[in-house]
Amino acid sequence: MVKFSVTTSSPELLNSVAEYFKVLSEVSRLAILDTLRRSGQMNVKEIGEVTGLGQANLSKHLKVLTHAGLLRRQPIGVSVYYEIADPVIFDLCELVCGQVKERIVQQAQYFEELAVKG
Repeated sequence: MVKFSVTTSSPELLNSVAEYFKVLSEVSRLAILDTLRRSGQMNVKEIGEVTGLGQANLSKHLKVLTHAGLLRRQPIGVSVYYEIADPVIFDLCELVCGQVKERIVQQAQYFEELAVKG
């Protein structure tokens, strides 16, 4: 595994990392990833039914996720199926979700203390 260091990374690498995070900054894309994590390989129609995304919007997001290397696209008959190509993404998501949850808990405790004092 390549170690990341802001101080020793090239501008090109930093740009690639920023682009990767941009891919993950869209709620619909996170919903697609979560759907595929839970259900495994699915076609566009199935993903749309679970996520509630319209065909055009879903196709756009699937293209971005596939181009970023997070999904793998596999034609089977007349349908195209998608699956997770890089399961490491879920380690990253778990880390981020844990940090966000911790921050929310800390903020709630802070506001609770303010309410008790006030």
